[in-house]
Amino acid sequence: MSTQLTGAFTPYTSEISAEAKKAFTAAIKGILGVNYSPVAVSTQIVAGTNYKFFCNTEATTASPVAGAAIVSVYAPLDGDAHVTHIQAL
Repeated sequence: MSTQLTGAFTPYTSEISAEAKKAFTAAIKGILGVNYSPVAVSTQIVAGTNYKFFCNTEATTASPVAGAAIVSVYAPLDGDAHVTHIQAL
């Protein structure tokens, strides 16, 4: 029996699907200054899909600084995926 609530995000998983990877890649295209490497994802089905990617980060500076962030992405049914929020951790 599932304990997933309707409209809620799934638990994070390190198994990132090809569809999720495609949405992430499209959404962060053009973001400069930080490299984001997703290590886990949580999803929410709406009119499209909301994703929360837990990412390792690295600033693209002379002395790179490592960190982590949650990158929120919305992939509509029609149209391009885009970042809706980035929360540094």
